[in-house]
Amino acid sequence: MLINTRRSRVEWCDCDPAGIIFYPRYFEFFDTSTTALFERALGMNKIAYLKHYNFAGYPMVSAQARFHLPTRFGDDIAIETKVAEHGRSSFKIEHRLMKGDALAVESFETRVWAIREPGTERLKSHPIPPEVLARLQA
Repeated sequence: MLINTRRSRVEWCDCDPAGIIFYPRYFEFFDTSTTALFERALGMNKIAYLKHYNFAGYPMVSAQARFHLPTRFGDDIAIETKVAEHGRSSFKIEHRLMKGDALAVESFETRVWAIREPGTERLKSHPIPPEVLARLQA
């Protein structure tokens, strides 16, 4: 299973007045980490793979997080991201936000591979291309 690690630093704009990350920012970090995983697996940026696979994206249908340790302004963090399991058109992403060697936050998302219904703006689920799954499982 491919695991992508993205390193970052907690910036002041990520924090509340106490200097601790404002919790919705974690979900922004994780969304960016999902994109980074797909870019690494597919060898192209998001704009390119949306066009290449002719799909509308992978909207989130479920998200949860467990907060183990606070992260603060100036902390260096690493976010490990992987596809933990998949179905025909849905897949589950796991993120582990590490602060040094300690697990600070873990997050679990369910997303759906989606296309636009022809002639409309409506999204509908679509089977994940086998080539994409193979690259994510490498």
